[in-house]
Formats: sequence, structure tokens, C-alpha cells
Amino acid sequence: MMKEKQTRKILVTGGAGFIGSNLCEALLEAGDHVICLDNFSTGHVENILPLLSRYPDAFKLVVGDIRVLDDCRKAVDGVEFVLHEAALGSVPRSIKDPVTTNDVNIGGFLNMLVAARDAGVKRFIFAASSSTYGDSPSLPKVEEIIGKPLSPYAITKYVDELYADVFSRAYGLEYIGLRYFNVFGRRQDPDGAYAAVIPLFVKRYTRHEAPNINGDGEYSRDFTYIDNVIQMNLLALSTTNPEAVNQIYNTARGERTTLNQLCDYLREFLAGYDPAIAGIRPTYGPNRAGDIPHSLASIDKARKLLGYSPMYNMKEGLKEAVKWYWQNLK
Repeated sequence: MMKEKQTRKILVTGGAGFIGSNLCEALLEAGDHVICLDNFSTGHVENILPLLSRYPDAFKLVVGDIRVLDDCRKAVDGVEFVLHEAALGSVPRSIKDPVTTNDVNIGGFLNMLVAARDAGVKRFIFAASSSTYGDSPSLPKVEEIIGKPLSPYAITKYVDELYADVFSRAYGLEYIGLRYFNVFGRRQDPDGAYAAVIPLFVKRYTRHEAPNINGDGEYSRDFTYIDNVIQMNLLALSTTNPEAVNQIYNTARGERTTLNQLCDYLREFLAGYDPAIAGIRPTYGPNRAGDIPHSLASIDKARKLLGYSPMYNMKEGLKEAVKWYWQNLK
């Protein structure tokens, strides 16, 4: 007789955001019970409203702020696993306002660790960042070799890794940190002052406006489709390999794309919906403070310890993302 799958109770902080809402959806589809904690500072209620109506018994929303310890305690009550996605992203935002970035990304993270420890959470999985590699020139990026951070945001995400490790050693709280590399895909917000490059460029192309590239367009990134990120989180949740826990992993495709190449791909895919886009070329401006010139992940560690094999390459994921944006952009 097959063993029946046990229902897990999982908290997703920042669950109304881009990555968080996709994780909530994947977990609910897998039969888990999910609690979403969000203060809607960057997340959108529209991302989770369909889930609240589709899974009334399995999905719960807690409106709260990770900077408030009582909110964290309320959300984590009775939970077995935490997927901590709540954070203030964006290097430029952190340079403009380092205090708020620090309060959310370090103060809020510590609150969640304390709440998880006190609630007896089995495993704490969190969104780390490729920005942690800082000024390290080595490519591909391997988890054990980092440089000096280039922004307040990068500092906060590295401090989170250090805190998680201390909580593991001092209190026995299992953790897995996932260093996300330029995640993109459905529900990533193209509006707002700190929109990520792919949805921002898509929005400009669909309005017949030229996207603006910081620098000469030869900076490169390891753009990672959302479904690969979901895959990594699910592997981190389910692994029973004792060597796989209390580790940091690159969460990426392991593929390099320049911003010029990105514009070429976007133009090609979007022109399939609107031929007028084929003639739009990007404009160029100065490099942006705090930006790393090149980013490329080694995913060997994730392959070996978690059995990770990314489902989508960059172009396949971009084609899916463009299709979603074309259907959903206002």
C-alpha cells in the first residue's frame, strides 16, 4: 500500500509578492496548508485573492509586518516549515534608504528566526541573494567564495546567512539559504520605482518605448525563471539528506546573458504579438551604483546535495514570461 502524503503546514512570509505568491500557489497545488504573512508594502493582494477563494480551507492570510515580533509569532504558530521571502529588495533602494532596508532585511529576519525557534519549526528556508558575492571577480560563483558587499542590500542578505548559521549552531534550528540569481517570471511587478529589469523592459516595449540600459549592455546576469526557483524551494523543503541542511545554495540556471542579448530576446518574442516592436532599439545610460558587472552561478552544489536540475533555460522561461505579460499587462 502506498503511504499517504502527509499535509504539511507551511508559512510563506512575503507570500503576496512575486516569488512568495508563486510559492504559495505551488504548495497549495501540492496539497499543503499554507499561511501567508504580508504587510503589502511591495506585495499585492491581487496575487493571492484567487488562492484565497480556490483554497478556503488550506490557505490563510495574516496581515502583519516582520518588523513586529508579535506578528511573526502569530504567523508561525503551529507551523512546521517557514519559507522566508519577505524582504525589501533592490540595490538602488538600499543605497537611497539603507535604514529601512536594514530594519526589514536584518531586524525582520531576526524576528522570524526567534519566532521560528520558539515555535519549534522544523526547517527555516530563506531567500538569500547573489548580491552577497559582491566584488568577487571569480566566475562562476561558488557558494564558499564571496567578496566585499557593494550595497547595503548585499550586506543585509549576507548578515541573514550568518544569523541563520548561528541559530543552527546555538539552537538547533535547521536552515537552508537560497541565493537567488535575478529571478523573473509571472507576477513580477513592472510598475513601482524599483521594478526589475525584465518586467520594466517588457512594459516599455509594449508601449513602443525604448528600454534604457545602464552601461553599454555587456553586463551579464544569470537570469532564473520562477519555476526553477519554486523547484529549489520544494527540494529544500522535502530533502531528507542530512548533508543538505544548514547550507547555502545558488538558485539559478547556470547560464549567462548580457543585457543586450536580453533586449534582443524580448524584442523577438514580443514582436510575435506586436510586429511594431521589432524595430525598437534600447538606449544607453551610465552604469548604476552598486551593480555587479557579471553574475553566473555554479549550481553543482545544488545538483549534488539536493538533486536540482533546472527545468527551464533562460530563453524558455523568457518566452513563458512574455506570454504571461502580454496577457496580463494593463
